[in-house]
Amino acid sequence: MIEVIEAQKSLDDFIRFPLSLYSKDPFFVPQLNREMKMHFSDKNPFFHHAVAKYFIALNNGVIAGRIISFINKRHNDCHKERTGFFGFFDCINDAAVSEALFDRSASYLKENGMEAMRGPMNFSTNEECGFLTEGFNEPPFLMMPYNPSYYNDLSVDYGMKKIKDLYAYIYETQDKLPEKIKRVAAIADKRGITVRPINMKSFMSEMMIFKDVYNSAWEKNWGFIPMTDEELQYTTERLKQIVIPEMTLIAENGKEPVGFMGMVPDFNFVLRKMNGRLNPVSIAKALYYSKRIKDLRLMLLGIKREYRNTGVEALLFREGFKPIKKGNYKRVEFSWVLEDNIPIQRIIEMVGGRLYKKYRIYEKAI
Repeated sequence: MIEVIEAQKSLDDFIRFPLSLYSKDPFFVPQLNREMKMHFSDKNPFFHHAVAKYFIALNNGVIAGRIISFINKRHNDCHKERTGFFGFFDCINDAAVSEALFDRSASYLKENGMEAMRGPMNFSTNEECGFLTEGFNEPPFLMMPYNPSYYNDLSVDYGMKKIKDLYAYIYETQDKLPEKIKRVAAIADKRGITVRPINMKSFMSEMMIFKDVYNSAWEKNWGFIPMTDEELQYTTERLKQIVIPEMTLIAENGKEPVGFMGMVPDFNFVLRKMNGRLNPVSIAKALYYSKRIKDLRLMLLGIKREYRNTGVEALLFREGFKPIKKGNYKRVEFSWVLEDNIPIQRIIEMVGGRLYKKYRIYEKAI
């Protein structure tokens, strides 16, 4: 017998379920339990403009799946939609269980006036999005999704349709960037564009510059919602400890910020060793393994619209990639990129990145 119940009062069960579901999967990355509790609390500014319900599915009394159903009011205001979302979906390979979870999520959204259900989103386009559809042979990079392939089958069987694919590229570090990148970067040099690392002593001021560029650069992108000051502070405080200034760059035309790029070490390498726990042993592991991270994720890249096709992207790559060899990093993941963002795909390919993973966001009318 399958029963779906609200999990607001049993968040520990909701948070811990993936640990048992993926217990034999070497690529699964457990998130820190303490951090997930905060993420699901009112300390997360996402809930200043969103409401959510947490559900778990019980199969003969045993937890068999979970899902969050939520309404992002700012999304619907920005895009003039009545779209609800689902996220943090995990489920055994059983269509009856997944159908019960999707049904409960869709019912909640429909009862609150929504006309479509879209996902997975954890919780917005600034966070983990999509089900992995290609590239199951490697673990995920920091803040990127991971799931078994059958999640896509469960979604399609439920009647969901693809609405957007997201791409991830991998770059194996070379001694030098391609000459074409240097030639394109020289165009920005001649225009007087300069690049500098962020000043960690003025971290939040620098992040406000990032927000300005990010909101301007992404304004027309699919699914984008401008980031609020509170969301910026919440997100950057979570990442501050692993930021490398030399790889977090601002491009400027005089005193005007025109571009931003940020690469961070793939801290998932450490999280896989901690198993969701924060105690003296796991902290010792974190200190040990954090010095052995060999991969980076390029997770922030934005150029103001009026400065695109002027060499700014290439200039940021040229300067940002200089410290990579010194740090002995082996790979960089560029993620994620919209499937129809051809200009960014082409410059990543110019650098030497190759498409190696795809993620899919689904939607269904309700």
